[in-house]
Amino acid sequence: MCAYARHMTHTVNISKLHPQAYKAQVALDAATATAAAEAGLDPLLIELIKIRVSQINGCAFCLRMHTRDALAKGETIDRLSVVAAWWESQYFSPQEQAALAIAEQVTNLDVPARRSWDDGVLTDEQQSAITWLAISINSWNRIAIMSHYPVAP
Repeated sequence: MCAYARHMTHTVNISKLHPQAYKAQVALDAATATAAAEAGLDPLLIELIKIRVSQINGCAFCLRMHTRDALAKGETIDRLSVVAAWWESQYFSPQEQAALAIAEQVTNLDVPARRSWDDGVLTDEQQSAITWLAISINSWNRIAIMSHYPVAP
């Protein structure tokens, strides 16, 4: 049990108590997946965005799920091992770097960008789709964390 959970005496599964709000989140997720596909984003890049945002937010449930999804889609252990410090490696393409920078900016609004990573490698449609993906996974992280979704071996 994480340090935060130990201090909570009562856990509420918000997705079960307010199913209409949960259904709206599912609809948002579907819409962002469609936007990402229509923008031509690589499925592995989509998973990297979800993984990086989930790392920042500390969401074990989403990290496990999207790491497994990325591996199933052909992602490598080496790249997954360094995604938390993507800017320090040479594993990621300029497009992936730009996407990860956008995802981090969306997740940490109070932290200025490290530097501009987008030198025209992303279209406006791709930038928008990446932003919506980050918004959606941030919401999922909060749902999973606040509902204490189980993450056990």
